[in-house]
Amino acid sequence: MRIGQLAEATGTTTKTLRFYEETGLLPPAERLASGYRDYAEDAVGRIGFIHRGQAAGLTLGQIRQILKIREHGQTPCSHVQGLLGQRMGELDAQISELLALRETISQLHENASTPEPNACSADQVCRYI
Repeated sequence: MRIGQLAEATGTTTKTLRFYEETGLLPPAERLASGYRDYAEDAVGRIGFIHRGQAAGLTLGQIRQILKIREHGQTPCSHVQGLLGQRMGELDAQISELLALRETISQLHENASTPEPNACSADQVCRYI
């Protein structure tokens, strides 16, 4: 399968596919006599895995680690479980930070609900922030 066909089949760009190949996420494609890349059919599944990993918030480096474990004939399940647990912890921390930020903004919004432009001093841009 040529690079354009793979890009279309996976909803990505040829530039991204070349990047994946350069960084080891995709094995180097065979080359046709014309010099065109010729990807194996399993490249579609591999690109799908990369996209699902990214959607889960994994970095390309983490996805590369998972692929290397599989390429060495091992199952990466426990490694993936650890990465996903780490990601859930990061998400929980982000959610806590966002909830605190929302509370701060909610209070600022409430304070600004009855504007008093004359209450601002000359050295303030806006007393609500």
